[in-house]
Amino acid sequence: MNQIKIFSPATVANVSCGFDCLGFAVNDIGDTMTFTKTKDKGVKIIDISGADLPYENDKNAASAVALAMLEQHPVNFGLEIKIHKGFTPGSGLGSSAASAAGAAFAVNELLGQPFSQLELTKFAMIGEQVACGSPIADNVAAAIHGGFILVQQYSPLHIIKIPVPQELMLVAIHPQVQVKTKDARDVLPKDIPLEDAVTQWANVGGLISGLYTNDYNVIASSLQDIIVEPARKHLIPHFDAVKQTAIDSGALSAGISGSGPTIFALCKGEENAKNVHKNIDDLYQNKGIDYTMILSKINTKGVTILESN
Repeated sequence: MNQIKIFSPATVANVSCGFDCLGFAVNDIGDTMTFTKTKDKGVKIIDISGADLPYENDKNAASAVALAMLEQHPVNFGLEIKIHKGFTPGSGLGSSAASAAGAAFAVNELLGQPFSQLELTKFAMIGEQVACGSPIADNVAAAIHGGFILVQQYSPLHIIKIPVPQELMLVAIHPQVQVKTKDARDVLPKDIPLEDAVTQWANVGGLISGLYTNDYNVIASSLQDIIVEPARKHLIPHFDAVKQTAIDSGALSAGISGSGPTIFALCKGEENAKNVHKNIDDLYQNKGIDYTMILSKINTKGVTILESN
């Protein structure tokens, strides 16, 4: 194989109660990336479209991952990378993670698959470190594995893939406002009452149980965040109105995707999701804020190959 073109999905992290440990992949939006072997060693990004991102290897998540992999698995060729961003960086949908995970997957294919999915996740975390300043795993693990994932622990890293109920759908709205990750981190509470912590732990357990058993009622009742969402929601215009509209329209629940500003809602069934999508769209049309919306299935495959030769 001399060239590979891949699709790397956007992701929703935290999923309400699962701060920094839960995530899932989105089916219909993501990055399209092409990796081509070259005679000259090294890694070079030759084209980026869809977003204004750095070309420097030490500043771009994709090239940083590729360099780390080639350092650990030396070869007699180099790589050229083309990146098309299919969604906006800073949206709360794992933009840097899509690039990092896509690079890890594609380079592994060109190397003959020497690395496991867990190792690919570790490489992709290097890209997150470069892009975000922190080697977080929830978004990249969801992009690589597909479906829902739980980061059960970091040392050593352990990722658990969780089943996805067949009728589960995503609706999301991305208001075109900026929420800096640092600002979203700074507002988090430093101390959490034990009662709140117990409630949050129970919700994480309930959500995972509901996903395994296809119990949409348990999923709905578990998609509650009483710790992070209350501290962050003021950063997102009209968050409460969007969430209530989603629930009133039949969504299981709604919450903040990553650190925002995207608001996600999980729904049972396509017709239900279309109704939620329409009512959120109607609500936001007269708010004076540009926005985009998503209606998608959950991506259960993760990064996929589009073309190879």
